[in-house]
Amino acid sequence: MKKMKPNTYTQLHIHLVFAVKFRRSLISLNWNQRLHKYIGGIINNNGHQSLAINSMPDHIHILLGLNPRQSISDLMRFIKKDSTLFINKEKLTSSHFNWQEGYGAFSVSHSNLRTVTNYIHNQQKHHHHLSFKNEYLGLLQKHDIEYTNAYLFQDPI
Repeated sequence: MKKMKPNTYTQLHIHLVFAVKFRRSLISLNWNQRLHKYIGGIINNNGHQSLAINSMPDHIHILLGLNPRQSISDLMRFIKKDSTLFINKEKLTSSHFNWQEGYGAFSVSHSNLRTVTNYIHNQQKHHHHLSFKNEYLGLLQKHDIEYTNAYLFQDPI
């Protein structure tokens, strides 16, 4: 990676959301903290700053400080590929694990970091009232992102 040029300053925070393939409930409370630490390591090892990670059985939320030397799509490729290998190598699920294609990436202003961090840490409470699909649609609408329903989710098989 290239060094940043003098007088280049950034403060980029991104909220990432992505799902287990077919939205299967495979992320267990028995090992989700191991997954969070592993993904945090991937993020930090790629020059970014892991700020908050939490998951539900069928999806994960990540808040990070983005280093502009690497694109979000490249980072996501590493996160998904490496964490999938980790889960399958460690045999954390009884069936083969994969992440679903695609992800949501939402910019977060510095003034909203605490709110988004709390939102991520309170996922279990939040999902007592809201499905992942409705949460994701709400995030897309809140951030005024155009989408096509047919490409949002792969339905469970």
